[in-house]
Amino acid sequence: MKTVLRIMIYLIVFVVVVGGTGAVGFVSTMNAGMSIYDKAPPVLTDVQVPNYDVNKPTVAVLLANEVTEVFDFLVPYEMFAMTEAYNVYGVAPDRQIKSLTGGLDVVPHYSFGEMDAMLGKSPDIIVIPFMPILDEKKYAPVREWIQKHSGTETTLISICNGAENLADSGLLDGKSAATHWGDINRLIKKYPEIQWVKDQRYVPQGKIVSSAGLTSGIDAALYVISQQLGEAAAKKVAKEMNYPSYDYVTTPQMKPFVAGLSDITYILNNAYQWNKVKAGVLLYNGADELALSAAFDTYAASGTTTTLTVSSANEPILTKHGLNLVARYQITNVPKLAKMIVVGADAESAAAKDINQWKSSGNSAKLLFLHRDAADRFAMDPAFEDLAGQEDIQTAKFAAKRLEYRATDHLKLEGSSFSFEAFGVPVLLGVLSLLIAFYIDRRFILRKKGSSADISASHTIN
Repeated sequence: MKTVLRIMIYLIVFVVVVGGTGAVGFVSTMNAGMSIYDKAPPVLTDVQVPNYDVNKPTVAVLLANEVTEVFDFLVPYEMFAMTEAYNVYGVAPDRQIKSLTGGLDVVPHYSFGEMDAMLGKSPDIIVIPFMPILDEKKYAPVREWIQKHSGTETTLISICNGAENLADSGLLDGKSAATHWGDINRLIKKYPEIQWVKDQRYVPQGKIVSSAGLTSGIDAALYVISQQLGEAAAKKVAKEMNYPSYDYVTTPQMKPFVAGLSDITYILNNAYQWNKVKAGVLLYNGADELALSAAFDTYAASGTTTTLTVSSANEPILTKHGLNLVARYQITNVPKLAKMIVVGADAESAAAKDINQWKSSGNSAKLLFLHRDAADRFAMDPAFEDLAGQEDIQTAKFAAKRLEYRATDHLKLEGSSFSFEAFGVPVLLGVLSLLIAFYIDRRFILRKKGSSADISASHTIN
């Protein structure tokens, strides 16, 4: 009986120390990645809204009250804007600052009510990014607006796990749909009335198009553009983005990703990599939306890096295609950083004033011009490569897999084979748990056993 008790103590201590610490670390990392804007907002009188052209169809890209996936929002927004054939707006339940994953914050162009009043009808296209339903009361207006505008005149596009938001609205019942490979089995159980498709980058179902994981949303958006504007327009957008996988637009079939043993790096990074790299991301007027996404959805989403948005002044920053961003820090008050990421192939000229201000601020963090030598490459590629050097190759590989990015053969991933911190910390915690269990065993279990034996011997002598 005592042997069983001793084994249980060792197991319980191990689970509490290693598992409990990891669980706390994982939740903390996830919460940090979905943090919302909590600072005194700047004056928003300078917020700019793209002109409305009554002769163009309108695309509404949704923002939730709490948090919205950064790639799912930024990239489709940019793609439709690049065509110059649509009115493209970021819309939300209200005009307050909305947060994207990784810590990027955006000011919506319109509230739902304002867009309804301006158009007098439903938007022609609604893009539905992944918006975690964390608070039912705060999310309800998003669901209601999607349902309100789900008529035959509107094309609905869900990006990645935006399919869950679409499923939540009831609009996918009895239909086929795609979603992120890491969540599809969960959604099969949650929404059995939907035919979930694992082997397609996107699934068109009449006026509804759903995409698989993140970069699959590029294929879905290009598909819709090709259907509405012609294939030449879609190919032009893909070429300007240096997107290497246009073949999926015409043939969306793929071999689905599945969870594997190598994916444990992602879990360990989130759970046990406590000394996260603190990287700034410089926001400047004219910054490219896809390039910004490359910083936030690789580094921050890997569980290894905390990304902090920085600007030269406490005022909205206007991106290349008209989004209004708000930085959480200014150059004068940003915490100590390991590096400052500057995105965009032409950043050194486009952000020259901001860069000079950074250099003269006395901050010792090195400047990383992420796309300096990558003008002809897809924006994510240099981010994967730098992440491999900053962390390790397995972390970079999973970053690409998480983004469901398939064109990885040409990537030059150089760095450690695996993360010594992510694997080393749980090993050390395991050793610590064994020492604690050993102490408990010796101090209480064996001592109690020894005391009982002494008492028994004493009775025998007497």
